Amino acid sequence: MKPSRGKLPLSVVAVVVCGFALAAVLYTEDFSVLTHTTIFSLAPCTRLDTPRSSKHRTEEKKEEQVAEDEDDSIPEEEKMEFDPERCSVDKGKWVFDASVESLYSDETCPYLDKQVACEKNGRPDSDYRYWEWQPSQCRLPRFNASAVLEKLRGKRLMFVGDSLQRGQWQSFVCLVESHIPKGQKSMKRGRSLSVFRAKEYNATVEFYWAPFLVESNSDLHIVGDPNQRILKVDSVAKHAKNWVGVDVLVFNTYVWWMSGLKIKSLWGSFANGEEGYEELDAPVAYRISLKTWANWIDTNIDPNTTRVFFTTMSPTHMRSSDWNNKKGIRCYNETRPVLKKGYWGSGSDKRMMNVVSGVVGRMKVPVTFINITQISEYRIDGHASVYTESHGKVLTDEQKADPKTYADCIHWCLPGVPDTWNRLFSAYL
Repeated sequence: MKPSRGKLPLSVVAVVVCGFALAAVLYTEDFSVLTHTTIFSLAPCTRLDTPRSSKHRTEEKKEEQVAEDEDDSIPEEEKMEFDPERCSVDKGKWVFDASVESLYSDETCPYLDKQVACEKNGRPDSDYRYWEWQPSQCRLPRFNASAVLEKLRGKRLMFVGDSLQRGQWQSFVCLVESHIPKGQKSMKRGRSLSVFRAKEYNATVEFYWAPFLVESNSDLHIVGDPNQRILKVDSVAKHAKNWVGVDVLVFNTYVWWMSGLKIKSLWGSFANGEEGYEELDAPVAYRISLKTWANWIDTNIDPNTTRVFFTTMSPTHMRSSDWNNKKGIRCYNETRPVLKKGYWGSGSDKRMMNVVSGVVGRMKVPVTFINITQISEYRIDGHASVYTESHGKVLTDEQKADPKTYADCIHWCLPGVPDTWNRLFSAYL
């Protein structure tokens, strides 16, 4: 598998994240289990009063979508085949296509957490599943499960990061698992490491929990209050020993850094006491921690045998005023994407993007960015919203009626937007 490189469009306006609203959702997170220059070439909430099935979509909606989303795209038949060195995947549009069925559902895939199984949790609409990302200048290949499994034959693929990375992992597992015969697949869930095994292919698709990548006191036993979280910014060894021998590594870390608070950062051992921490601005602590991660990669990874990917930041949609819905409540009741070309909200922090770009740009080992940020910015309709769980239980009707408190506009419904992330990832493979 030849390493590919991604690019980052930096022509965006930096906005301060809605920290405390974001922190409120992070408090309740359940543990159910490039070029070396710049990044992010590639960058969902329900209307309860108008539930609609995929069989009753109106021509008015399609015409409105086309009218609003016209850009400088060339005709589909004239687009070039996907080339990661030439195709800027962030430039394009979401196109509504009811004929494209998901490769799985939350009823058919047995490996989805309640947190992301929106339809099973009562979401009445399904339009969010039928928007397809189309780059302006090239054709993005569809996810081909058989081809992907062949490329992974005899290999280990591991997703490393937070709950958003866990969502991408679950999406990937669900996209391939139906192509594996019964008896030839298994799943073992653990607190830090979960492993899906495709026995017929002698391959594994794994998830390793490390929300900051570096070590913290909130790794295994989540510390709900960000004020009490302490990061060991100079050490990744405890986590990294689990990454040795993996053939394809896919990392992410972003949303846990965006609490709006100072980051308590520690050098040395937790065993020596936690009083010696220093409070740092998030971008500063983020840079130090990513340098620690990058040094480990450069020291321990052989790029001839291991591919390294980094999933760029997944936008949050905590402020409906960002997309001019001033009477809205976060992403609640949103049933379609933002169609304004180049939309950028307050849930993506350009400072953090620049940190990743700068650190990766100095690495010796090639890192391929799975550039999800811009394309996901548009998808205010794809989040779990109130069709999710809290403390291991699906929200009650009373809780669903209080979206200001319970709407989750961080995590994504599955099937949904993360399937497009994996479509891009598979194209890079």
